[in-house]
Amino acid sequence: MAKPKKSSLPPFPEFNTRNKVTKLFWVIGPAFTRWAESHMHAKALTPQRVRILSPLMHSGPMMMSALRDELGVSATNITALVDALEKDKMVVRKPHTTDRRATLIAITPKAEKLMREHYGAFCSRVGELFSGFTKAKEEQLLSLLLEVRQALIARGVLEDCDLYHKHQCAIENEEKRI
Repeated sequence: MAKPKKSSLPPFPEFNTRNKVTKLFWVIGPAFTRWAESHMHAKALTPQRVRILSPLMHSGPMMMSALRDELGVSATNITALVDALEKDKMVVRKPHTTDRRATLIAITPKAEKLMREHYGAFCSRVGELFSGFTKAKEEQLLSLLLEVRQALIARGVLEDCDLYHKHQCAIENEEKRI
């Protein structure tokens, strides 16, 4: 009887909790993106566009590098995303007021109107995914995800540009005005 062939692949990692969490992140990330995309009802807006337009709407014009850091994408990717938004007249490039070498990206009135009309409803539809969670579970999940964010910042994978906190403050202030 012939011996079974030895695999040239490395051994499968131990299926411990950490590996289960890692695998789940790989599965959940793309699935969550598909979920969000399926709940966007405005043709000119996609979840990716909303992610770019939201900080521009709440914080005002930003340098492309700040948007890149906010989204955690490459310079090539943010350029392509901004180019597409500019083509659709949803953002404009403006010269920086104090640095001649820099360009600011600003949201247009057209995009701001679309965001005002659709952003809140979109967030509610996407957030419906968590409707089975208690308030305590939602807060626990948020706390854990913020810890993951901090771990990524500590490892130099994510910029700690504090835009998350700026957006939270802007959103909370907006909610108070409504």
